Amino acid sequence: MKAVSFLFQYIVHPKEVGAILPSSTYLGNKMIEGINFHTAKYIVEYGPGTGVFTEKLILNRDPQTKLIILENNKQFYMLLKEKYKHETNMIIINGSAENIVKYLKELDILYVDYVVSGLPFASLPVQASNNILINTQKILGKDGVFITFQYTKLKKSFIEQFFPKIKVKREIRNMPPAYIFQCTK
Repeated sequence: MKAVSFLFQYIVHPKEVGAILPSSTYLGNKMIEGINFHTAKYIVEYGPGTGVFTEKLILNRDPQTKLIILENNKQFYMLLKEKYKHETNMIIINGSAENIVKYLKELDILYVDYVVSGLPFASLPVQASNNILINTQKILGKDGVFITFQYTKLKKSFIEQFFPKIKVKREIRNMPPAYIFQCTK
């Protein structure tokens, strides 16, 4: 998707999209650094947008690893459905990360190993953020990891209420530069 279309989606849905440009490949690389692709059975991605992180997950995952992708924006969802229509072990859902427990129950998945998030917690309503983080806690396995990025550290203390252990990295080769939070219970 062209940057202009991404910008249009930001203008029309600023609370959903949260950025004027797609994430850089550098940010994508840092987002997946902490994933053990040899052992991961289930990986969930929230808010993939145009699929920058999705591409990295597909390229690095074991072919048996199941990817569950949730995109709330209808235009991005349609783009992803077309882009990945031939991909195996991948489910793309047009819906909210707030409902991840329901979606996984329908898929008979009891837990996941990783959740990778592109959601803009800084612009999401507080209640939606609470619901997403509570439900993310519920779906992660014992050693599960929640990986998200934000453009500032302002939401770090908020996320720590749900995930008390957070490793922070920074990627300056993104527009704007971003902080990656690797979170565990």
